[in-house]
Amino acid sequence: MIDKKNFLSKSTLPFFDQWLENAGRDGAYALIDKDKDWTSFDVVAKMRGISKIKKIGHCGTLDPLATGLLILAFGKATKSINSLQALDKRYSALLKLGATTKSFDSEFPEENIKDYSQITIDDIINASLEFIGEISQKAPIFSAKKIKGKRLYRYAREEKEIEIAPNIVNVKSIKIEKIDMPFLQITIDCSKGTYIRSLANDIGEKLGCGAYLFDLRRTKIGKYSVDDALKISDIP
Repeated sequence: MIDKKNFLSKSTLPFFDQWLENAGRDGAYALIDKDKDWTSFDVVAKMRGISKIKKIGHCGTLDPLATGLLILAFGKATKSINSLQALDKRYSALLKLGATTKSFDSEFPEENIKDYSQITIDDIINASLEFIGEISQKAPIFSAKKIKGKRLYRYAREEKEIEIAPNIVNVKSIKIEKIDMPFLQITIDCSKGTYIRSLANDIGEKLGCGAYLFDLRRTKIGKYSVDDALKISDIP
């Protein structure tokens, strides 16, 4: 069992020196609120510089355009990364209807522009319901998933075709928070390995007008919340 006192967070930041000593000796964790345009590796590299601890891992990659909760493990605590990665996740996602992009998010320009004016609230509710439960999902071609030892985004940037086998993931719930066409704000609870970009694209296909992930924030990993997470700039 992981002791919450071993986590660097807003509530434990006043005890940073003690946390750092524990992290170097026995291993520890940190809750980080990742900024937009940072990669997960950027966060690890920055914390390596702050802590002077070489062995650091993160528990679940966030795309550069996404913000929110990353759990970092330091030193001996990296042995427990797999158990933390296996925890369910919660995301706040903003979808834009009426277009798609190559990356399924806002990294690339919109294409396949379609009229969305005929889409109703009932259409959105019914489409979302079809993606609750165990679903088959493919990773986006612009993602860090490895196939044949190479990350998918590298195949994409080289314009090489690659077969992407689907995975079974579990979407526990999709809650519609706000509809302000063409934008759809939803909260998603899901298992590890769920690609919210793929979910956005699939919902768009189901609606017949296309959609892509305009903005994404991870708010929870298991019982750990971004509300208690630190920005890198908060850390001494």
